[in-house]
Amino acid sequence: MVRIGYTMMTEQAGPRELVGHVVGAERAGFDFSVTSDHYFPWLASQGHSPFAWSMLGAAAQATGRIPLMTYVTCPTTRYHPAVVAQQAATLQLLSGGRFRLGLGSGENLNEHVVGGGWPAPSVRLAKLAEAIEIIRALFAGGAVSHRGTYFDVADARLWDLPDEPPPIGVAVSGERSCEIAGRLGDLVIATEPRPELLASFDRHGGTGKPRIGQLPVCYDPDRAAAVARAHDQFRWALGGWPVNSELPGPRSFAAATEPVRPEDVAEAIPCGDDVDRFVAAVRPYVDAGFTEVALVQIGGDRQKPFLEWAEAELLPALRELT
Repeated sequence: MVRIGYTMMTEQAGPRELVGHVVGAERAGFDFSVTSDHYFPWLASQGHSPFAWSMLGAAAQATGRIPLMTYVTCPTTRYHPAVVAQQAATLQLLSGGRFRLGLGSGENLNEHVVGGGWPAPSVRLAKLAEAIEIIRALFAGGAVSHRGTYFDVADARLWDLPDEPPPIGVAVSGERSCEIAGRLGDLVIATEPRPELLASFDRHGGTGKPRIGQLPVCYDPDRAAAVARAHDQFRWALGGWPVNSELPGPRSFAAATEPVRPEDVAEAIPCGDDVDRFVAAVRPYVDAGFTEVALVQIGGDRQKPFLEWAEAELLPALRELT
C-alpha cells in the first residue's frame, strides 16, 4: 500500500500557519510530511517563503507521530554541507527520530541570493555528491576535515548526534542524479512518475530503497475556483525541471508561464472535489513503483477544508491503491 504524505508548502503560507497545517495533517491521518526549503516563492501570488528549518523545529515540537522531511534542501550554495549536517542532526533529535533529509542540486531561484553565479548542471551535481559525502562523514561522528574540489571542512564535529542519523534522500531528474541517489542516498525523490528514473536508481544501488513522489492538487467544491487558484499559483509547475532550475526569480517565472492557460493547468493538476480524479492522478506514481506520494494542496488559505475532505474521503480511497 502506498503511503500518502502532506506537503508544508512554505511558498504559500507563513510559519505559524504551516505548523498548524502539519498538526492538522497528523490529525487527519497522513502517513508523513515534507516541506519545501526556499528563499523565494516561484510566483509573487504565492506570497510567502519563511525559513524552513525554523518552521520544522516548531513542527517537531507541535506534532508527535508524523514524520518530517525536507523536500528538498540544496546543501551546496546557500548552505554549506557542514551546516546542513548540524541542522539535520538537530531536527532528528527534536523530532525523536522522525526526520529525513531530502537533498537536491538546487534552483537558481533560491541559491542566487548569496552571489557567485549559478553553475552548469554537471557542476551542481558534482557539488551535491561531494556535499553528501561530507554530511555522511559528520553523521558518523568524530572530527571531520576535508579539502575537496568544491568544499573545505576544517576540524568539524557534530556534538549533538542522534543514535540513528537521518536517512538521506536525493532528488533525481536524469541519469547522473540517479547514480548519485543510488550510490549515496537511502531513498530517492522525484516530482514526476517516470519509471525510467526508478529503473536507473535501481541500477546504481537503489533496489529496495524507498521512493517518494510529489503531486500538486487543488481541492475545492467549486471546481472553477480550484482551476483559477491552481493557474494563479501553480502554473510554474508545468515548466519542467530543466527550465525551472535556471530561472532567477518570481518575475522570471511569471514571464515564462504567461502562455500557460487555465485549461492547461486543469489537465495537469487534479482540481475540484472528485475523489476519482485525485486517485487517478496518484495512480501513475503507484504504477511506476513509488512507495510514497506527498500531496501539495494549492492555496495557503485552503488547507483546513482540504484536510477535512482528505480525512473523510480522499485518504480512504487512496489507501486502496496497491
